[in-house]
Amino acid sequence: MTQLPGLLDTEALRKDFPILDRTVHDGKKLVYLDNAATSQKPRQVLDALNEYYERYNANVHRGVHVLAEEATALYEGARDKVATFINAPSRDEVIFTKNASESLNLVANMLGWADEPYRVDHETEIVITEMEHHSNIVPWQLLSQRTGAKLKWFGLTDDGRLDLSNIDEIITEKTKIVSFVLVSNILGTVNPVEKIVRRAQEVGALVLIDASQAAPHMPLDVQALQADFVAFTGHKMCGPTGIGVLWGRQELLEDLPPFLGGGEMIETVSMHSSTYAPAPHKFEAGTPPIAQAVGLGAAIDYLSAIGMDKILAHEHALTEYAVKRLLDVPDLRIIGPTTAEDRGAAISFTLGDIHPHDVGQVLDEEGIAVRVGHHCARPVCLRYGIPATTRASFYLYSTPAEIDALVDGLEHVRNFFG
Repeated sequence: MTQLPGLLDTEALRKDFPILDRTVHDGKKLVYLDNAATSQKPRQVLDALNEYYERYNANVHRGVHVLAEEATALYEGARDKVATFINAPSRDEVIFTKNASESLNLVANMLGWADEPYRVDHETEIVITEMEHHSNIVPWQLLSQRTGAKLKWFGLTDDGRLDLSNIDEIITEKTKIVSFVLVSNILGTVNPVEKIVRRAQEVGALVLIDASQAAPHMPLDVQALQADFVAFTGHKMCGPTGIGVLWGRQELLEDLPPFLGGGEMIETVSMHSSTYAPAPHKFEAGTPPIAQAVGLGAAIDYLSAIGMDKILAHEHALTEYAVKRLLDVPDLRIIGPTTAEDRGAAISFTLGDIHPHDVGQVLDEEGIAVRVGHHCARPVCLRYGIPATTRASFYLYSTPAEIDALVDGLEHVRNFFG
């Protein structure tokens, strides 16, 4: 068995994840390498969800009976855990959404409806990058179409990094919002946050960071990032689906208008007008994802007990090993950085002229679960002239043996297609 420095005790950790004991396709051991799409859930999270539904299930905030009060305490307790996890100055800056996509759309719509000085209109510019997930492209396209704002973006270098050579021309005095991914879901690139944020601050632009591929894998400190908003999702970090987070600076949340209207987000309502509750409830209309928030809180407890620094070190060692092994596979081309420096634990590649869908299907028959396609980042595929990629992505329970299984599987793919 391959031994690498910095690895976690995966043998012990994997016992917490029931699904990793599964076999598929007539007894083949499951090799799960699709963590950038969704992570698996430990028993601690599954138990928290079951316990909530079995003992505390009720709607939150307005009830005066025991179950409602207990459910509210669990839900708001999850908000406290998120605030601590990301080092938020205030728990009231943590907004629960259903996923990162909703968090990004929330900001885009707030800015479209805002008054000055935040309003996006035909005289302003929006800046994104060519490596964004569709969830950080389409909302800004919609806002641009609605308001007449100009949409601009940073391109990519040949080695899968942002081309910031023209940063002063892309981010200008007209820029209202710069929205970019911290870690690319397709390229694995870790972006230079400080340089982008510094330029945005020079021109008075707001900054939104998509941390969906960062929050599960590394320490996330919203104060250190110096952004105005940070979005991420629970299902990629051992939590359940249906729960996301938007963190925003308190003064912005106070000034900006709500995106959704309904119960709980109001202060008073008449037939003529309404006033709104303070943040975060101002942005959480209707019954929130209560059980999902409880599950996310349990996931944060689990990750924090391990230590995000240790998870980062584990994944760095695995990624370094995986890059070296994959580069030895004949005809394989990594799309993105080919070193483990400044990259996350998702590696996309092509294999000769074999279509990625065929690669994924043959790997699946060997019990190896990877992701194939555009990965909701089609502009990246267009930039590099490829129809799609195969993506292997690792997490805290991934092992060198699974990387070896992937490489062996790719050899089987090559033999299968001659």
